[in-house]
Amino acid sequence: MATLGPTNTGKTHRALLRMREHQTGMIGVPLRLLARELYDRLSSEIGESRVALITGEEKRVPPDPQYWICTVEAMPLDLKVDFLAIDEIQLCTHRERGHVFTERLLHARGRLETWFLGSATMTGLIRKLVPRAEVQSFPRLSELRSAGSYTLGSLGRRSAIVCFSAARVYEMAERLRARRGGAAIVLGALSPRARNAQVALYESGEVDYLVATDAIGMGLNLDLERVAFADTHKFDGQERRSLDVSELSQIAGRAGRYQKNGEFGVLAPEPQLPLAVERAIENHQLHGERGLIWRNHVLDFSSTETLLASLEVKPPRPELTLVRAADDSATLRHLLRRPDVRARVTSAEQVELLWETCRIPDYRKLLLEGHSNLVGEIFVELSDHGVLSAEFLEPRVRRLERGEGDIETLMNRIAYTRTWTYVTLRDGWVVGAERWRERTRALEDQLSDALHQALMARFVDKRKKVQDRPAPQETAKRADPFAALADLKRRLEGAPAEPRLSARERASEALHEELTLGEDLKIRFDGEELARLVPGKRLSEPELRLLASEEGAGLERRLERRLRAFVRDFVSETWGTASPSARSASEPSSALRGLFYQLEEGLGTVLAEATAPLVETLGESERRTLEGLGLVFGRHASYVRALLKPKALERRLLLWRAHTGERALGAWKSPTHPSFPIAERSPPPELLALGFVALGPRAVRVDVVEKMLAVPRDSPSRETEAQGTWIQRIGALSGATKRDAVRIGRALGRLDAAL
Repeated sequence: MATLGPTNTGKTHRALLRMREHQTGMIGVPLRLLARELYDRLSSEIGESRVALITGEEKRVPPDPQYWICTVEAMPLDLKVDFLAIDEIQLCTHRERGHVFTERLLHARGRLETWFLGSATMTGLIRKLVPRAEVQSFPRLSELRSAGSYTLGSLGRRSAIVCFSAARVYEMAERLRARRGGAAIVLGALSPRARNAQVALYESGEVDYLVATDAIGMGLNLDLERVAFADTHKFDGQERRSLDVSELSQIAGRAGRYQKNGEFGVLAPEPQLPLAVERAIENHQLHGERGLIWRNHVLDFSSTETLLASLEVKPPRPELTLVRAADDSATLRHLLRRPDVRARVTSAEQVELLWETCRIPDYRKLLLEGHSNLVGEIFVELSDHGVLSAEFLEPRVRRLERGEGDIETLMNRIAYTRTWTYVTLRDGWVVGAERWRERTRALEDQLSDALHQALMARFVDKRKKVQDRPAPQETAKRADPFAALADLKRRLEGAPAEPRLSARERASEALHEELTLGEDLKIRFDGEELARLVPGKRLSEPELRLLASEEGAGLERRLERRLRAFVRDFVSETWGTASPSARSASEPSSALRGLFYQLEEGLGTVLAEATAPLVETLGESERRTLEGLGLVFGRHASYVRALLKPKALERRLLLWRAHTGERALGAWKSPTHPSFPIAERSPPPELLALGFVALGPRAVRVDVVEKMLAVPRDSPSRETEAQGTWIQRIGALSGATKRDAVRIGRALGRLDAAL
């Protein structure tokens, strides 16, 4: 049976129910986190004595279990069960892990019933490769709709932001902490204990936002109303590439669980998804997979040469492609260059042992050489002594038994601990394996608790949520009187007052609302000058320069991360939801891309003559896309309407100042004024980026120019009276004197030069 279709159709739920109708069963899932979730759910329903859990780092096997929950790689396939299911079977196409899923698809079977669960993109290939399989599908239990584009300020509660690197996850979480009080973190590298603690923060409502990698796309059940993609590209181990539609659909589908509708979109300034992609995700109309990743699973351990040859056997069918990026085979080839390793592989048993050690997962995600060195140490010890002794393990485990450190340090220790837990689970590798296993499990729990606390300290504001907080000015007015009284009491008693954090230390954890950007381009917190904006490559991408201080390098890095996030939010909020994007019925045309580029360079304003060749070639759907952004196609200039509002104009002026180094712009005093005087012979070249154009002696806002051009003119036979009336209208629109209005009219070509 192949149960294929979109997310939130209850596939995994149906498989669990079906498995319980059999005497024995096994389900393989792609993530340790999901395995633990299903194990906790099933064991709570029928008791732990009937359920086993096996992953690379965890093995909970009661004396006589009926049901087995496993990661796909850890499934004990020598164990025969009545019912067998493989979840997320579309991972047969994964560059690194796909060959394992394909092997299960082709060869793993239950005695009575076998289910494959996953995306409908696998329908055609399953019918070819497993012709006896019956394909069934169920409708999604709730609707999934595109919301287009979000800004961080417009993103509602119960939302997940998806990124594709830990660094980006941390960046987004810090921005949410500053703006919304905090976020929970979900990374594939988190231990189940840390992940569950983080999800509990979200599920309890202590935080309203989740920041995650694509780990949430693999069946994790979360109460999400929307998913926002902060990135639509990822590094897949070989190259940075765009996510395909099926990957986007898998992740977006996490929004709206059971019968609650969900929505998805991108987070500005990420380009909006093309309309065709949005519709494909909404309707789950995805292209079928054309091929699966495969590797020969019948290996020859006679020698290292025969082992390598058996790993490189060509696929038996055209639908299968030989894996090119497997960690275990890459580690094997690397170790075979070492003389000390080659000297020990003198028998089939030693070759097989080498291969088994090469299959130790790289939980730390090191460069190949770093992971291979660890594997080589383990192989040499096993080859020479038959087991890993206490003398070998003790110093390696003991140095991990420290709970202090930053997030990256704690995650690295957890990953290293997972390696040793995996090793202790291998039969016959470790003396006193159960004792060591208990020790590494306890250590992982200890580190997980410390990691959870570190994540909370960094990404969760323990004060009230930002939407419930008073304005920063009122907070300052009501600055903690009890702390001041406590300090006074200590001084009267002769005790030293508690040390106070410096402004820069507090700024590194401050809310964005507590930071200010002044007209001098300096960012301040509590009166302290922290940094200033300096020219970047583009008007819309200013750089940041920290002002000198005596603080340590660690604090400076944290402060810089916070302030860069503040600046990104400043630019993003300047654009609002009008950020240029590539939304169209198909891939954006070269004309649309060119227009987007000009809009970004001009901060939302471009001259009509410069874009006329591009606009003429736009399709109707592309025009609608641009109009949906609020773009007005004017006779003199095209502009984004929202970017001419006073607050947006003030922000555009600050970006202009940061880019040009100019402190002022002529006589412009207020963004509410429709025009201001300029030097007629040398107008500022960046006027257009501020939404103004030079017309004679004045700079006039582009929307006002369009209103001027729309004022009707009478025929030349009534020239004097008509022009006099027109001049009055122009003066009223622009706030200019009659004399300046005449010169504006001449610049527009609407008045005779002799007038």
